[in-house]
Amino acid sequence: MTDATFTMLGLGLVLGLRHALDPDHVAAVSTIVSESKSLRRSSLVGTFWGLGHTVALLLAGIFVLALKFQISPRFALWMEFVVALMLILLGARSLLRSLRDYKVHVHRHTHDGTEHVHVHVHRPGEQHRHRHLIKLGARPFVVGMVHGMAGSAALMILVLATLPSAIAGLVYVAVFGVGSVGGMLLMSSLISLPFVFTAKRFSAVGSGLQFVAGGASLAFGVFLVWQYGVRDRLLF
Repeated sequence: MTDATFTMLGLGLVLGLRHALDPDHVAAVSTIVSESKSLRRSSLVGTFWGLGHTVALLLAGIFVLALKFQISPRFALWMEFVVALMLILLGARSLLRSLRDYKVHVHRHTHDGTEHVHVHVHRPGEQHRHRHLIKLGARPFVVGMVHGMAGSAALMILVLATLPSAIAGLVYVAVFGVGSVGGMLLMSSLISLPFVFTAKRFSAVGSGLQFVAGGASLAFGVFLVWQYGVRDRLLF
């Protein structure tokens, strides 16, 4: 490989690290990380997201670089639309999970012959749930794959325009994927810190943060549905 190729591979690693900061990636992973009360589990969420993302990019790379398959602009737009729908589903799920432990009770009391009605909101204590590694990683892996397919078109255009061969292109995609794994591992760990710190003593705050994460993902997903479906005329 030439010096220019090595330079491009180094750039691919840096771009992969930066790729983890894309708003739709952060929104999706935040909803999943908000359910975790452990820094280790949260870092695994980011790792599995990055692995799914890399697998999707490598599959796209094989089709485009080796088999000369062309990704049409409309197909790429549809994949972005699928990402928007996924953000809505993840956001709605996170919202429901943040509220599911709250129970509203109405108590009636009698004081000095006068009956009073009191409304209370109770949140039972958290129960520890053991989650196996495969079950923990399945959802972020699938989410990462969807994001990878949505971003594959732009990446393949970049690879085809700058690298001399299909092998070099696949290596670039792999290096980019390694960067995205590392970037999302760090990002998911940082995002999880507020949830980890509030898990035991401030569970209500943690639920509030989960509600905010879900609402943000839902709102961003609705915005993207409008952008791709209406403004870009995908649906009309």
